[in-house]
Amino acid sequence: MAEIRNYTINFGPQHPSAHGVLRLVLELDGETVERADPHIGLLHRATEKLAESKPYNQSIPYMDRLDYVSMMCNEHGYVLALEKLLGIEPPLRAKYIRVLYDEITRILNHLMWLGAHALDIGAMTVFLYAFREREDLFDAYEAVSGARMHAAYYRPGGVYRDLPDSMPQYKPSKWRNASEVAKLNENRQGSLLDFIGNFADRFPACVDEYETLLTDNRIWKQRTVGIGVVPPERALQLGFTGPMLRGSGVEWDLRKKQPYEVYDQLNFDIPVGVNGDCYDRYLVRMEEMRQSQHIIKQCIKWLRENPGPVMLDDHKLAPPAREHMKSDMESLIHHFKLFTEGYTLPEGEVYTAVEHPKGEFGIYLVSDGCNKPYRLKIRAPGFAHLSSLDEMTRGHMLADVVAIIGTQDIVFGEVDR
Repeated sequence: MAEIRNYTINFGPQHPSAHGVLRLVLELDGETVERADPHIGLLHRATEKLAESKPYNQSIPYMDRLDYVSMMCNEHGYVLALEKLLGIEPPLRAKYIRVLYDEITRILNHLMWLGAHALDIGAMTVFLYAFREREDLFDAYEAVSGARMHAAYYRPGGVYRDLPDSMPQYKPSKWRNASEVAKLNENRQGSLLDFIGNFADRFPACVDEYETLLTDNRIWKQRTVGIGVVPPERALQLGFTGPMLRGSGVEWDLRKKQPYEVYDQLNFDIPVGVNGDCYDRYLVRMEEMRQSQHIIKQCIKWLRENPGPVMLDDHKLAPPAREHMKSDMESLIHHFKLFTEGYTLPEGEVYTAVEHPKGEFGIYLVSDGCNKPYRLKIRAPGFAHLSSLDEMTRGHMLADVVAIIGTQDIVFGEVDR
């Protein structure tokens, strides 16, 4: 008889599949997981506490750094909370721009998830493919905000600026000659909308490529089918949202059920799974990328046909144009007051939620009438998913723990906020 020994092992935090700073203490019977205990706090950044010491506008860049793969979606939840308490409505064009960038962010997030999840399980090529497409979307981020990742683009009352009419071009260098640069600049000849439109036309073929590599791949199916099964009733009890909930067969999407911005005027479907395993959650996210591409196309069409303001014309909330600020005393005062003191919100409390790529991202804000929040609480989707890790891994093999962490799409910036 082989001797069976029980182990308690440390998984992470530096383990490549532990996604940064997750420390798991696993109790194993041979190679079977008896218990998984996630330890968090290794990245704690006190975002909620920091927000209480800053004027409202200065917390927008902190939101980007929560889930640093879904930057603008985090901003969106926070900005909606401010707008709800202020009782203001951004211009319609700003709403369409926000939805456009929310969906670009959803694709960015799912590409990162797909590449990292496949790499964890042992498929390397997909990672390189996914990052090829992410590069174009980062260029779209950079064109509107100047930053490739942490954009700080959304503002209470609209967005920081309108979409630019031209895209930055590559220039010849000692690494790239003129003909290579001309090829790279082919889809950069028009406006930002043309560039995003070109990406949206190419993207479905890219998703087909990923699916060719994975969907019917027998190794991929052996590693994901029947792993980490969560029935729909249990998924609801555990507080699942987003693809984790939809993968279990529950058709719940805030964009449809509690529409915000202009989602009620757009045409898209909610993909749902059947078995609630890792494979179904993979299929749900793949279809979500196709639906996001469909929404992006609709937003581009509307934005082309409807020029207009992208920010409220209220200088108590939005800074005046720079040329006014330099020539008009009143504008200078507005500018100075806005960037030193900020603005005050009426007393009260508010909760807003957006359909973040990972699930329901909510902001609970309490105002006491000052220029900074009395209390800010962030409802991060990854936190609820991580707390189910013990239940999802019990009885599985050690190798399946990696697949389950991957399918949860955890980013620690928001778990350890």
